[in-house]
Amino acid sequence: MASDAVFSTEKKFQHYRRPDERPFTVEERDKVTILVGGLTRKHERFIQAVFQGSGYKCELLPVPDQEAFLLGKEFGNNGQCSPAYFTSGALIQYLRELEASGMSRQEIVDGYLYFTAGSCGPCRFSTYAAEYRMALQNAGFDGFRVLRFQQDDGIKQKVSAPGLKYTIDFALGMLKTLFLGDVFNDLTHGIRAYEINPGETNRVMEECMKDLCDHLREYKAPELVDAVPLIFKPIVRRCDKLRLIGSVFFKMHTHLKGKEFRDALARCRKRVDGIAIDRTKLKPVVKIVGEFWAQTTESGGNYKMFEFLEKEGAHVQPEAIGTWLTYLMAHARMQLYPKRGMNANCEEPGRLAFGQKFRNEIAFQKKRLMLSFGEWFYTRLYHRIVKEMGGIAHTLVPQEELAELAQPFFKPLARGGEGYLEVGKNIYYHSRKLTHMVLGLKPFGCLPSSQSDGVQSAVIGRHKDIIYLPIETSGEGEVNAHSRVQMALGEAKAKAKAEFQTTLASTGKTLEQIRAFASVHPELNQPMYKTPHYPGVAGTAANFILHVNELMGES
Repeated sequence: MASDAVFSTEKKFQHYRRPDERPFTVEERDKVTILVGGLTRKHERFIQAVFQGSGYKCELLPVPDQEAFLLGKEFGNNGQCSPAYFTSGALIQYLRELEASGMSRQEIVDGYLYFTAGSCGPCRFSTYAAEYRMALQNAGFDGFRVLRFQQDDGIKQKVSAPGLKYTIDFALGMLKTLFLGDVFNDLTHGIRAYEINPGETNRVMEECMKDLCDHLREYKAPELVDAVPLIFKPIVRRCDKLRLIGSVFFKMHTHLKGKEFRDALARCRKRVDGIAIDRTKLKPVVKIVGEFWAQTTESGGNYKMFEFLEKEGAHVQPEAIGTWLTYLMAHARMQLYPKRGMNANCEEPGRLAFGQKFRNEIAFQKKRLMLSFGEWFYTRLYHRIVKEMGGIAHTLVPQEELAELAQPFFKPLARGGEGYLEVGKNIYYHSRKLTHMVLGLKPFGCLPSSQSDGVQSAVIGRHKDIIYLPIETSGEGEVNAHSRVQMALGEAKAKAKAEFQTTLASTGKTLEQIRAFASVHPELNQPMYKTPHYPGVAGTAANFILHVNELMGES
């Protein structure tokens, strides 16, 4: 009887549920300031402009430094990724400055919130928001709100009248910030490496940033009802469904292809094309890959690696956020295939359940087509911005190609971190001779990145002449990291120099002859002049020499 009683006892488990957070309500829109941070400065400024144009108060967090990292470690949990420490520390720094200016902590908690990205899955990124809240609570700002944009289901708040209204105009504005931030970061690094007048690229890009931020802040897309001919206005007003669908496509067109946006891009293109550059400068091309935050930030979170590389004479190729977004859609699509034909509970339908099998196949095809369309649509819009800005920025690499290249070393369906991206990109840029060196930046102790680094040893074993260097960023050890990069960069410089000399010798011309021809044809020294890429040649100078040699032959 006793044993029966033991076995019949049911254990009740109390699962953890995140406490409900104080919502951001519609009544607070004019009072609460939204803080933004965690991306490149260009992305953040564009996001700020969209928020301000939508009627919100918005400020940027300061760029995280070593002091922010130490603050994050002081008030945060042990064993966190360095991005969590840097970001929470930067938040604490900013809030303390507000307190020092005379605001009480309650006024700060009531009047500010932080807007960030969130996720789920086998990565500590899914816990970042909770870590921010804990660090802020430990620092004395208990109740400070962290509003997340969830990668898989958008912005959700448990309140009937949320303060952040997710309209089509707001969504399209944010979409433009991603395109513009990626393309202008690429242009900045690609042009600044070859500028003749130091500082000119930064000055011109600042003018472009102000112009584009003004556009994002001030542009108001017209409503469909106001734009259709008078005869159709009653029909549009009566049919809610037609008006909704029509408004979405109409606003997409006006936001992304409208005259105002294209004029702003044209003004920027004209400014950028006025920068004087010298493409004969010998620069090793260094491609940046790695964990999302570490490869993106321009702060102490990656030891200010972009700035360091440029000071050391490298041409830096940053990674676009768009690559990560298309990866998310492509990976979600790939994950559909193992479950194809299954019911919602992942069980096989009965052998004769033909109706259920048909419904399962229809559900599979709908999801697959939706994800495929999303990836294609984002890539198409991104490449349109590249084209509007002269076509000299890098385009997005097809995800199927990256997955196929990584397949022998890293299973594309494996989840966590960057998945197959690091391995696929390393092989892609090496095999197509697009860079001299690949630098992988990732937080210290990042498990998904550690998996990729382990696989990279097999990749390097297969491709003997590849130069790949992984750097773990922990907020400490900057001197050691820079030293390691300098040694690898020395190899890349030697590789670039040998390529340059071989290329120049193959033309039968001297460097002085190449430069003399370019000086007679000033368009060759303009950033918007697109130099073709020759197979097997990675360096900008080497490709330029081959191109000028062809032009001289035609002359």
